[in-house]
Amino acid sequence: MKKIKRLIIPVIFLFSGISILFAQNTDGKEFWLTFGKIALTGDCSAYGLFPDIHLKIRIVGGNQPTTGTINFTQLNSSVPFSIDEYEIFDYILDPTQSCAAFNITEGITNYSINIKTSSPVTVYATNRFTNYSNDVTNVLPVSALGGEYYQISYIPVTQNPYVGLDSYAVVATQNNTVLSHNEEYIATLDSGQVYYKTSSTDMTGAHIISTHPIAFFAVNSYTRIPYGEWAGDAPIFQQLSPVNTWGKTFFVPVTNRTIDIVRIVASQNNTTITQTGGSIRTGVPGAQNTLDYPLQAGQFVELDINLVDNGCYIQADKPVGVCTYFNTTYYPGLPIVMPAQCWVPGIEQIVYKAFMAPFLIPSGPVPNIGINYALVVTPTATKPNTTVSIDGALPVPLSGGIWYDNADAGMSFYSMPLTEHYSTYTFSNSKGIIIFGYNHGIYSTPSSYYYLAYSAMRNLDVAFYANNIHCGDLENNQICEKEVNFRAEIENMGIEVDSIKWLIDDVEETSAYNQEIWNYTFTQVGEYIITMEVYYFENGETKTKTITGTLKRKDLWIKMRNVKH
Repeated sequence: MKKIKRLIIPVIFLFSGISILFAQNTDGKEFWLTFGKIALTGDCSAYGLFPDIHLKIRIVGGNQPTTGTINFTQLNSSVPFSIDEYEIFDYILDPTQSCAAFNITEGITNYSINIKTSSPVTVYATNRFTNYSNDVTNVLPVSALGGEYYQISYIPVTQNPYVGLDSYAVVATQNNTVLSHNEEYIATLDSGQVYYKTSSTDMTGAHIISTHPIAFFAVNSYTRIPYGEWAGDAPIFQQLSPVNTWGKTFFVPVTNRTIDIVRIVASQNNTTITQTGGSIRTGVPGAQNTLDYPLQAGQFVELDINLVDNGCYIQADKPVGVCTYFNTTYYPGLPIVMPAQCWVPGIEQIVYKAFMAPFLIPSGPVPNIGINYALVVTPTATKPNTTVSIDGALPVPLSGGIWYDNADAGMSFYSMPLTEHYSTYTFSNSKGIIIFGYNHGIYSTPSSYYYLAYSAMRNLDVAFYANNIHCGDLENNQICEKEVNFRAEIENMGIEVDSIKWLIDDVEETSAYNQEIWNYTFTQVGEYIITMEVYYFENGETKTKTITGTLKRKDLWIKMRNVKH
């Protein structure tokens, strides 16, 4: 356990015309976590699991102090902590705690961890064996979880002596959570219980549904990437996002590994996908060999993407899930790395301010730090406006890397070395950013990781926008215009919609009935509760989805008068 204190320098950020605080991000105040087996390990005996397994949680504070607890369900015990703004709290699980959070055999356990805090934080976790096998995941807050997922993983290595399994682990957040796998019942869980599923084959495309929100982790115990590669045996560990957060437009950057791997999974039948940059990999077991035909739900394709192509631009007519992976092949000047999997959010999930900290891999017999990178994605037109603040200091331009521009996507990316291992980095851009983190280790100990560091996790299956502001972000954005344009986003639901109703402060706006786009003039400043009710058919029944947002109308003159020059 290590608690890191840094000198905090207060600074005020001022952006004209847009709020930099958004809801439904990858930060939050409650999280659920579990870990998966690594093929090189046995049971939880002294020689089976330890001393070579290192499970670690990293909690990164935001712009206000917080207190919290790390709760171990199996042990019925808690670890309290407190951190200041921009502070980092590292917690390495001891052998008893690790055995109470580490899944080894298929079935139901209480091997979960619940983290609660008084203020929003970002949480990460690493699943590491010695200095060679490692991966890191961001941990999603409860507010970003859902009840529908598709497994996205990779082909397990099944040769002796270390036989791998593709696996996933599900953590229930509520009692009486019923799970199904490809439409077949598999388990009923209470809050904090874990269901761990394994397979000797790649389960990418498996469809998992729950009756209440769950935390879903892809935890392949032993793989090589790409398929057929001779080196790079390691686990992958990545929390996946629910289908309701999947987008239709993606930009995938490339690490300085030169070539990365991408998987794209369809969530609905007859999904048409186009991609610019990269090439489709053929002969991959279970994958489709072409994008010339629509993909059905659960089907996937695999791509090579190259740094010389400046990343990959993906467009789909229905929501898809995207993961990117380290390519473990040797390249001149770069080490052979271990496999690593990273969730890629859609461009619809951009944020305007993001917190992250480099994930320092604990040193074992041989130091294994390497270089940590923040991989920053932002619109090309405003890339010079991207800044970074370290521990709350004054923001400065990015340094240590170069920009790569993708003309088709209108997006750019930048790999910035993170030299302050115990500092919080705050990235900002008023037109939007998504941040990834990666580290490909060093030659003697090529342990590596690749993870989503910070993005939004908005509900995209049914939503509405007010003057292009997502309904989940309305409360933290003040609209100055009197006339507000409302736009429904319901095509992602993949179901037959019967009707749409709009309400303002619980009173139906009858003129907007069944309108996906409509305008309303707010003559008075103040707060208004906007509700969109969508009635749809599913399995012969009529159901309803209700989405609300708090619209804050502020007088433009008052806002301008309060701006300090």
